Amino acid sequence: MKGSQGINNAQNASIKFRMPTSENLIPIRLDIEIDGLRLKDAFTWNVNDPDSEIHVFVRRTIKDLKYPGTFITPIVQSIQAQLAEFRSFEGQEMNTGQKVLPLKLDLRVNKTVIKDQFLWDVNNLESDPEYFARVLCKDLEIEDREVGPAIAVAIREHLYEFAIQNVTSGRESRISKKARRDRGVDFTPTSKVGVAAFDLMKRVGNKISVLRRRREWDFYEPVVNVLSNEEVEALDAREERNARLKRKLDDKDDGGYSMRYMRV
Repeated sequence: MKGSQGINNAQNASIKFRMPTSENLIPIRLDIEIDGLRLKDAFTWNVNDPDSEIHVFVRRTIKDLKYPGTFITPIVQSIQAQLAEFRSFEGQEMNTGQKVLPLKLDLRVNKTVIKDQFLWDVNNLESDPEYFARVLCKDLEIEDREVGPAIAVAIREHLYEFAIQNVTSGRESRISKKARRDRGVDFTPTSKVGVAAFDLMKRVGNKISVLRRRREWDFYEPVVNVLSNEEVEALDAREERNARLKRKLDDKDDGGYSMRYMRV
């Protein structure tokens, strides 16, 4: 009985809203186009840093990338909007407990394509997506140094959305469908996550385990491909065509220059 009560208490536990990681870093993604020039980037930001740092960071970034100054304002506004979204949930109760999430990666960074899936303990508030990504890249012998940060951002985006969906106030997330598209990480809705966690518990008698059955080994095996220049050019051309079509649709609704931020 005591063991059962302990499990129930863990499942019903709650904490104040935060990223379920050791550092409260939130994912930021930019996709901005002005006068035919497009900027795409993804990185993490410490939500506790003063907002004055945003302007310094953006000006330095624009200078390094040699982009025109017209990008400064929309980039600053996009970062501020994403920070404001996170802060709007602060102070609210977030459900925690025995939850192990299946997380899928499907990313292309430069010439490298990586597909993988693994389990993540969201109740471990000391987890470190950046460290995990570095170890993963080392184990898979991935040489492109940009792949690790991209994996870490994708994991944080997944965990961020999970945290939002587990705010006990039950209010709907303000992340629009537009902000969810083209993501490089698949997110399992809370209801399916609950089923996945429950299945894991049934297998080992109410104790969560990350040990996989032998028949699941191939299913969870990571896949890494390095594309040729021709394949990259073909993919870039296809993505640009899709992006142009989406921008046309967005412009009908939004008007003006196209400024979007997406969680991928």
